[in-house]
Amino acid sequence: MKILVVGGTAFVGRLIVEATLARGHDVTLLHRGLTGASLFPESEHLLADRDGDLGVLDGREFDATIDVSAYFPRQVRSIAAALGGGGGRYVLISTCSVYAVPDAPGFDESAELLPEADEAETECTELTYGPLKVTAERVAQELFAERVTIVRPTYVIGPWDHTRRFTAWVERIAQGGEVLAPGDPTDSIQLIDGRDMASWIVGLVEADVSGSFHAVSPSSMYTFADMLSDIAAAVAPHGTTFTWVESSWLAARGVGPESLPLWDPNDPFAAANTADPSKANLSGLAPRSIQQSAREIVEHVREVPPEGASPMYSREREHELLALWSARS
Repeated sequence: MKILVVGGTAFVGRLIVEATLARGHDVTLLHRGLTGASLFPESEHLLADRDGDLGVLDGREFDATIDVSAYFPRQVRSIAAALGGGGGRYVLISTCSVYAVPDAPGFDESAELLPEADEAETECTELTYGPLKVTAERVAQELFAERVTIVRPTYVIGPWDHTRRFTAWVERIAQGGEVLAPGDPTDSIQLIDGRDMASWIVGLVEADVSGSFHAVSPSSMYTFADMLSDIAAAVAPHGTTFTWVESSWLAARGVGPESLPLWDPNDPFAAANTADPSKANLSGLAPRSIQQSAREIVEHVREVPPEGASPMYSREREHELLALWSARS
């Protein structure tokens, strides 16, 4: 198959291209050339800004288009216009943040969506991200009709994750000692290894499958405590312990998700972390365990040290907070 990947050089896109090439398909990457220009020399690279002139797509035909980087509805429209009907199946990487607050854990893909964002919206923020994706999904369905596949992940983890949200927890727990665990241990969280999501997406394209799917794991009842325990089981040295610290206490000391990734007591989309994965699982999604992901991430970090600072606070700050929490009256 001839497959176009829009945004195929960073994290999720990179993993999708790797999976697509591994299955023997002919891959063309559309990107700006700012990063990853040397990746995948066996593939064709079309350099263009998707918000600008997309003339490089004139007259091109593909069996499928996998769009990793459509954050605005206008970007779906411009890709469709540039391809002029030659894009084949259109796969939109969306998000579970499209949902209104679900009635209960285990909601499926028919759950109520958030109100759409105006197509003229120009800012993608924490509050507009979900509504913009709702509108992008609707536009995709309008333009590509029955040849649309919508993928809704929660937190994507794995090698090459530039956000390092999950990776930072793996790195910290691998150091051992007393680990500060934030908030309520029963808070829900769902993760998906990007490599598993990528290979499954390629399978959907190969089988010409339409519909919307949750790309989530392990289940709708997985918790933050489960995540930390799974990471510890995979990478923690003997004697590692967790001390759970109340959210309000941390907030009063200026500690938030910017220094403790994946934890946000005020996340308006937190309930999205209770999605039912069964439809995706039935269609071929087979996530590896969180423990396996953690072990493999440690190995990857050793081989390819991450650039820049970790999103997690320093060990000194953690020690300070743990001492204050222990000494509280």
